[in-house]
Amino acid sequence: MTELLCLPGRMSELATGLQVRRVLPAAARRAVGLFVFFDHFGPLTVPPEVDSDIGGHPHIGLATVTYLFEGSFLHHDSLGTVQTITPGAINWMTAGRGIVHSERVTPEERGKQRRLHGLQL
Repeated sequence: MTELLCLPGRMSELATGLQVRRVLPAAARRAVGLFVFFDHFGPLTVPPEVDSDIGGHPHIGLATVTYLFEGSFLHHDSLGTVQTITPGAINWMTAGRGIVHSERVTPEERGKQRRLHGLQL
């Protein structure tokens, strides 16, 4: 029988007003299958004056999957990809030898109160 392991995660602030519960990696488990990180954020209401942009940051040799339950992000990367991520859509970015990307508040939501809830693996 498989032993059940509960990983509670730890809080980490990615941007002003945007905290994530980082489940992986953990001391008890570095990865689950191919997944080497697992972040959950929200559900939360972001006030209009809060800039929750996640600025440019690099990844090498992995892929990220971003899934939203609420809200939206505007994804930019160094390959020239610009994609709005909305609830139910999946943004799958493959870093390969290296990529820099950001997730920012969409122009439609900037300066407005907004809801955010999602996952990034």
